[in-house]
Amino acid sequence: MSVRQRYGGLSGGRPGDRLGGTSGGWSRDWSGGWSRGWAGGRFGRRFGRRGRRLRATAREAFGWEQLRPGQQEAMEHLLAGRDVLLVMPTGGGKSAVYQVPGLLLDGPTIVVSPLIALQRDQVMSLLKAGAAGAVAVNSAGSVEAGLDQVTAGNAEYVFLSPEQLAKPEVVERLAAARPSLIAVDEAHCVSSWGHDFRPEYLRLAKVIERLGHPPVIAMTATAAPTVREEIVESLGLTGAQQIVRGFDRPNLHLEVRRFVGEDDKRTALADHAAGLEGVGLVYVATRRQAEEYADLLKERGRRAEAYHAGMKTTDRRSIHERFQDDDLDTVVATSAFGMGIDKPDVRYVLHAAPPESIDSYYQEIGRAGRDGNPADVVLFYRPEDLGLRKFFTGGRADGDLILRVATLVREHGGEVDAAELRELLDVGAAKLTSQVNLLERAGAVEVAHGGALRYARGGPPPDEAAARAVELDDLRHRMEDSRLEMMRGYAETTGCRRRFLLEYFGEPYERACGDCDTCRSGTAAAPAAGDGPFPMHANVRHAEWGHGIVMSREQDRITVLFDSVGYKTLALGVVDELLEVV
Repeated sequence: MSVRQRYGGLSGGRPGDRLGGTSGGWSRDWSGGWSRGWAGGRFGRRFGRRGRRLRATAREAFGWEQLRPGQQEAMEHLLAGRDVLLVMPTGGGKSAVYQVPGLLLDGPTIVVSPLIALQRDQVMSLLKAGAAGAVAVNSAGSVEAGLDQVTAGNAEYVFLSPEQLAKPEVVERLAAARPSLIAVDEAHCVSSWGHDFRPEYLRLAKVIERLGHPPVIAMTATAAPTVREEIVESLGLTGAQQIVRGFDRPNLHLEVRRFVGEDDKRTALADHAAGLEGVGLVYVATRRQAEEYADLLKERGRRAEAYHAGMKTTDRRSIHERFQDDDLDTVVATSAFGMGIDKPDVRYVLHAAPPESIDSYYQEIGRAGRDGNPADVVLFYRPEDLGLRKFFTGGRADGDLILRVATLVREHGGEVDAAELRELLDVGAAKLTSQVNLLERAGAVEVAHGGALRYARGGPPPDEAAARAVELDDLRHRMEDSRLEMMRGYAETTGCRRRFLLEYFGEPYERACGDCDTCRSGTAAAPAAGDGPFPMHANVRHAEWGHGIVMSREQDRITVLFDSVGYKTLALGVVDELLEVV
């Protein structure tokens, strides 16, 4: 007897309207997380019954005696037919949130997973648990054979990349199987402001609708408020419940070491890494640095290897497997190494340079200490390194090219093949994709299922569309610049580093942790007392920058996330006449 047969299937529909009233606003639970959603009344009683069934299924199918904070809440919303945005740290148990409800809902669970290696690991984990059938539909195997398993009812969990879901024939086969749940992993990839943006994720909203829009859970390990809102909007998750849990990782010892010379920094990092016990990661900015630091560590007797996107796939896979099997002490890597890492005993994560945002930094350091034991997190910092990161953020939009694309697509009057358009304009695929993404966000161009382009019905004329697209690109650069400045703020703060990180993500932490380097040295500035004139999470309006949200407070300054310019740190007293609570 299957788990679903034992516990009884639940409707894959969207019965939320039958559950009674809502309590909108933000509420805090005992775990320190924040959620926005339902509470009380008939809803609470029904969720109690669902909760018992979920816990029983988790115990029966996976051997999990208890669920972590946030897991059960998200599962209950899915069983109630509601979409969920779940933000949990790496190792927090996000996968369980779709695995357990998937067994109780009639129809397969579609899991959007960006990497083939990650899909393979997830399928093997499920098959090993023996809970239900799982299959990956990707280019590493037979796509047709995988889809046959789905339509035959032999696969409860179906893993696909967003590229596979761009194929109409794949989506049609999946729609015929009537999926009951869709899970979007690494959902921050949908954000054009995000550090791992993949344009294919922007098409998922249409795929979700073509699959009948069963309950959707979008999952990510790191997402600041702006990114969360874009995930919800881009995926079409109307009324989604936002559940944010467990950003605080108290077992990670945070430290920043500051340097003037590049050679001094390089030597200090290599010496520090060589003296650490256990396995760990060193993140660098470039492929060349990956090779250089790996050589330095080898000279110091460490089993170290470089890892970057310029290597052969077989070599990258070999290093990944050796790291998992403890056959390496240290992997020196660019950001290419990370997504899908599932090793609980990483004892240190060192950075030879700051990433482009705190979002990236928090995700990368989150790979340390997933077993709950202490782990070292050290940023080796030179202010000049931030200039290199700014260079990597990319060039500006090409206004003339955007106007030509908009004009050609509109004048064509129907669907335009993207390959033909690239040939006509004599531009590469990446260049055209970036311009089309901006036009799509400007409401002028639509991307049909399968990749063809057409002009949006009722869309603005090409000149207005091009101007709006350039404006959106300018906003993106302002946001990226502000996030880079927040990375500088973390590196140079005299306050508690843990508090700085948590408040960046909107989680109040108005105290000092006592364990980061500034707290241990006694230099950490005291947090602001009480609410003050601009309390945490207050909506404010600036005379020049418009609407914003207060993200953190200190004795003499506040940090505000503005819609128009991103993060700004403002001195109290000076700004009082320009800023008001609304």
